[in-house]
Amino acid sequence: MTHRTLLRAGHVLSMDPAIGDLPRGDVLIEDGRIAAVDREISADAEVLDMTGRIVIPGFVDTHRHTWEASIRNVAPDATLDDYFVDILDTFAPLYTPEDVYAANLAGALECLNAGITTLVDWSHINNTPEHPDAAIRALNETGIRAQYAYGSANTSLADYWFESKIAIPGDDVRRVRTEHFASDDGLLTLALATRGPGFCVNDVVTSEWALARELDIPITVHVAMGRLAGRFGMVKQLNDLGLLGPDTTYIHCCYLSEEEWRLVADSGGTVSIAPQVETQMGHGWPPVMKAIEHGLRPSLSIDVVTTVPGDMFTQIRAAFGAERARVNAASWQADTLVPDTMLTARQMLEIATRNGAHVAGLEDRTGSLTPGKRADVVAIDATALNVAPVHDAAAAVALSADVSNVETVIVDGVVRKRDGRLTADVTRALRLVEESRDRLLAAKEARA
Repeated sequence: MTHRTLLRAGHVLSMDPAIGDLPRGDVLIEDGRIAAVDREISADAEVLDMTGRIVIPGFVDTHRHTWEASIRNVAPDATLDDYFVDILDTFAPLYTPEDVYAANLAGALECLNAGITTLVDWSHINNTPEHPDAAIRALNETGIRAQYAYGSANTSLADYWFESKIAIPGDDVRRVRTEHFASDDGLLTLALATRGPGFCVNDVVTSEWALARELDIPITVHVAMGRLAGRFGMVKQLNDLGLLGPDTTYIHCCYLSEEEWRLVADSGGTVSIAPQVETQMGHGWPPVMKAIEHGLRPSLSIDVVTTVPGDMFTQIRAAFGAERARVNAASWQADTLVPDTMLTARQMLEIATRNGAHVAGLEDRTGSLTPGKRADVVAIDATALNVAPVHDAAAAVALSADVSNVETVIVDGVVRKRDGRLTADVTRALRLVEESRDRLLAAKEARA
């Protein structure tokens, strides 16, 4: 039996150039798929009144270490160098599978609450085979669309991040592929979260790239962030090893050389930028415009809630403000007019939705309100004091709205947030993540 939901009379920002914006429009969902987007649709369906709401595709977070939800804000003033010691060498070795489950459950629900319907979970906490199983189980229970990026263990900073000779265990990745991701058509898909040149010896780098390509899964890697990684020339090294390809997402990219930008673009690679982390923790300027200038479609990501907020509104504004400030300062110094390529609020919304889906390899499924795509939809309350009155709906979302205005969230046609409240058991998730926090703090004290 066909199940239909009709979102009626909202201000629809489809992010599909062929459909455009509908100041008053309807979205029809049939069996989890967008069936139609038009000014007025008649259908036998459950009707959700979107009057006074801005209807957009769900946000896409292309890089988040979701397992860190249990230790939110433990490193508020950290630099990137601090993070390696304070998080990866202090808390990560203490994580049990139960801690990973609790954090991924709470972290994924946090995403849904904030209108993030698709998540790339960069999971470098696989200290035992039970750790990835726990992470995947939690993602699955929340109903979020997610790419689970299987990463290394983190039981020793020296062993895993300084010319590491320990590769991600191929047999376990194959097991996870078989047990959890036999199909690539589900809400959850698999990727490989690699550390890359400089952090690993070349034999490990080549073996991990070969593993991903053997299993036909995407690769995601941090590059050119901060003073340390910026000196590695990681993309150049990957090119020298013959490993560049369109299956790879490069995260941060703050200190890529011009040659490396060209190599990423020419190889068909994609880019994920975490602007709040990059400006706050010393990674470098968020290179949104640099990516665009090289013909790339940059996406946005949250990275670590140990140090920054976990919502996409923060990332949009951090990138928008930082990039415009950088260009304005350069133009002032050069005594020239600002370029016509200055970022716009609408561009930022596109970057947070359609570009994100492109980077996650899911643009055929999500990222825009396009008939035929899966129904990942968010409704923003535009009658709230911090949003109204609306003159420019894209600007209202990008520059005024916040998590409190996310009223409805739909993933794959299923309502996950209704009337401003998640449909999940939030009380249980909070209890588990608080118990995990207490357990980790006690273990840290015992280890000291």
